[in-house]
Amino acid sequence: MDSLTSYFPITSPTLIFFVVLLIILFAPIIMGKLRIPHIIGMVLAGVLVGRYGLNILERDSSFELFGKVGLLYIMFLAGLEMDHESLKRNSRRILLFGLLTCFVPLLLTYLMSMWLLGYSPTASFLLGCIMASNTLIAYPIISRYGLQRDSSVMLSVGSSMLSLFMALMMLAALAASYGENAGFGFWLLFLVKFIAFFSLLMVVIPKLVRYFLRRYSDAIMQFIFVLAVMFLSSALSEAIGVEGIVGAFLSGLILNRYIPHVSPLMNRIEFIGNALFIPYFLIGVGMLINVRTLFEGAHMLWIVALIAFFGTFGKALAAYLSSLLFRLPKAAGHMMFGLTCAHAAGAIAMVMVGMRLEVSPGHYLVNDEILNGVVIMILITCIISTLMTEHASQQIVLANSQKLSVNSQEDDEKILLCVKYPDIAPQLLELSMMMRNEKLNRGLVALNVVYDDNLSAKHREEGIHLLEQLQRRAAAGDIQMQTQVRLATNIANGIKHAFREFGASEIIMGMHVHTDISPKFWGEFIQSLYNGLNRQIVLSRFVQPLNTLRRIQVAVPSRAEFEPGFHRWLERLARMAGNLDCRIQFHGRNESLELIREYINNRHPSVRAEYTYMAHWNELPRLAGNISDDHMFVVITARKGTISYKNALERLPNELMQHFSGKNLMIIFPDQHGDAKEESMTFTAAQHQEESSIYDSISRWINRYRSQ
Repeated sequence: MDSLTSYFPITSPTLIFFVVLLIILFAPIIMGKLRIPHIIGMVLAGVLVGRYGLNILERDSSFELFGKVGLLYIMFLAGLEMDHESLKRNSRRILLFGLLTCFVPLLLTYLMSMWLLGYSPTASFLLGCIMASNTLIAYPIISRYGLQRDSSVMLSVGSSMLSLFMALMMLAALAASYGENAGFGFWLLFLVKFIAFFSLLMVVIPKLVRYFLRRYSDAIMQFIFVLAVMFLSSALSEAIGVEGIVGAFLSGLILNRYIPHVSPLMNRIEFIGNALFIPYFLIGVGMLINVRTLFEGAHMLWIVALIAFFGTFGKALAAYLSSLLFRLPKAAGHMMFGLTCAHAAGAIAMVMVGMRLEVSPGHYLVNDEILNGVVIMILITCIISTLMTEHASQQIVLANSQKLSVNSQEDDEKILLCVKYPDIAPQLLELSMMMRNEKLNRGLVALNVVYDDNLSAKHREEGIHLLEQLQRRAAAGDIQMQTQVRLATNIANGIKHAFREFGASEIIMGMHVHTDISPKFWGEFIQSLYNGLNRQIVLSRFVQPLNTLRRIQVAVPSRAEFEPGFHRWLERLARMAGNLDCRIQFHGRNESLELIREYINNRHPSVRAEYTYMAHWNELPRLAGNISDDHMFVVITARKGTISYKNALERLPNELMQHFSGKNLMIIFPDQHGDAKEESMTFTAAQHQEESSIYDSISRWINRYRSQ
């Protein structure tokens, strides 16, 4: 037996990493069979393999490093996944809940420590500060259920940061009272440093992010850049005397609108964090816990029970009182309590501060008794937090699924993505990811139609290669994609046939634009397509990346609300604005705008929408002066013979070429009733030559804008 224990703790970096990976792999499997949240399994596994358990692993520098990264990652993801508009709209609620969840447990713990444990006022205040703060240790559960933008989650995240900040400030005041630098000058300097830090983040990082994302599209470079911004913000936060998690959270809030929730980049960020860094942090927390102290006597059990009960009861009181004041459902109260009741490494760090404060020679503010009580409290609150958050998440998801079941059954969404050119295909894929209904979890269809001629074999290989690249990008966003390379003697007919075979609901494709002002702006190809299909067609032109757009401006023709496809294009644009977290401005008649406003308020209340009266379609050129380079201009057009069609649409090609050249542009042909007529004409060699010239002109047009 002694010969076996001599091999422990493991010192080989390779074996240490292997054991950690085994824990990350098997903890969810075992906990799943026991129907216990796997986060508890990570913490308990840390207890088991740590120095206070079987002593298999030592909490070395790797756990310090990865554990710190994991904690920063949790706060960064919390900021990254928050809804800015809901955050602004609920700012008063967040402030109230933050004050309650901070001061209610602080007051209860302070009084308990003074009256029941007999601690000094300063030691009681320190213990109260610890219980006033909390760690979002159960946040990975939220990500798994897709509830990041639920109102109760946002209230919990915002109030957690507020309570943590206030607890840290009170702790800093307590520590300063023991030093020589305490006083008005200390706090004035801190205020100046914090304002400078916050201003630097708000001004510099957005400009830096826009500059980088517009020039570099490589997935690895973007991921590394995002992590660098997070760690820089955390380092600056620590430099001014605030915990690094504050900087990580703020950087997540700032980067929020540049990293859409449905993008492959967001998927990579979440994957790396949930697969490695966050589990490392949870295991490291477990390795700090000494369960043996529970068996030191009834006095230790009494201390642990009091600290855990009064701190947790204070968090529960604040959460359920806030949910009643805000008139939220019971499940929201459970969620608010579950997310805000856990304590982790932050509590240990605050205890360590107390252990360095000398109240008298040889005596410190925090003794081993308080340290052990706080450490065991961490285990108890982590278990309560994960169980309650798991339960609340299931209740909220079940309630939401019942509300959406009817709408989901009626939604026939299946997006067909027509691609030909490698330089714009990734942007079209990103656009389709922005517009798709994530809750339905339906895949995309990517189509490449090759003209059947002598070069068809070569073009087919190029099409297969392009679709494989798109399929990998879609997989990075956890989206299934069907692909097809199709040979056809008529490109438009090939698209229409594929559309019907796949049972698609709409088409997204790049815009075919002539370099000169021509009445045949659409070309024979597009005319054949929208005359032969009665479903929605979206034509797009991109000048800069989608995630750098600040505003979407939509021109709506009069009587557009009477078209059968009215709600489809409105829903797609609302999703796009929501995922990009940018403003969307509708220009049209009051009759149309009122229905649009009602739809947005009911279906997408978090979307920042504006409504501007446009008396006549002739005012379209006037809008060009308000379209910036980081805006997307969307034109809702109509087919001839439909109720919203008007003669002014005949001038649309010339107006777009003349006034909106060099702008991000989208043209939408909405759904129509009835069966579209199939055109009996076939493409002659001359027509094929015209089509080829269109593609050539597109290539020249793209190269021209790239050179600019």
